[in-house]
Amino acid sequence: MSASLKLGIRPDCKEEIALKDPLGVIHGRFQGLHLGHMEYLLAGVARCDHLLVGITNYDPVLAQPTELEGLHRAKADANPFTFYERMVMIRDSLTEAGLDRSAFDIVPFPVEFPEHIRNFAPPEAVYYMTIYDQWGEHKRQVLTELGLRVEVMWTRDDSQRLTSGTEVRRLITQGEPWEHLVPPAVRRYVTQNGLTARLRAALPGGEGASL
Repeated sequence: MSASLKLGIRPDCKEEIALKDPLGVIHGRFQGLHLGHMEYLLAGVARCDHLLVGITNYDPVLAQPTELEGLHRAKADANPFTFYERMVMIRDSLTEAGLDRSAFDIVPFPVEFPEHIRNFAPPEAVYYMTIYDQWGEHKRQVLTELGLRVEVMWTRDDSQRLTSGTEVRRLITQGEPWEHLVPPAVRRYVTQNGLTARLRAALPGGEGASL
């Protein structure tokens, strides 16, 4: 059984990919990692021999959101997990899905400062994207203008999302079931490290919420 099916993720591409790219790059905030992210990551894994996973907004102090991106992406309550915590969630979820640790690396990805991207990801890689909104279109334009090769794996609207980080964080804050929307490795990491309490304290309506 494929990793996508094990996680209950719809497969994006049913046909076999005959010739893989040597190096692929995927990027996102991953606040925190959910099944929609895993669908994106595993689609990238299927397209390349080695995957770089770039974490954006890796230092919220440095983040400078554009008007198009929306200020909500830079707010503290939208960024409760540190770079390290997100790295662990991604690492453990990919290995749990069956990917060899030598097949991927996790790096910062300063999409907010495009001129610095080449310091973290090489220009000869293929940059995989999925597009759901204007922010996604903007990022594609940014990467293309840098002379990078961009491959859009799919274009969907918000109604076609498996879930979102906003929704998962909301459910945690309100004490509702959320575990079914994230990989098992994320569920364990969040619960074992008391991160639900952090979210309930940080998100709107979270202060004083019962654990």
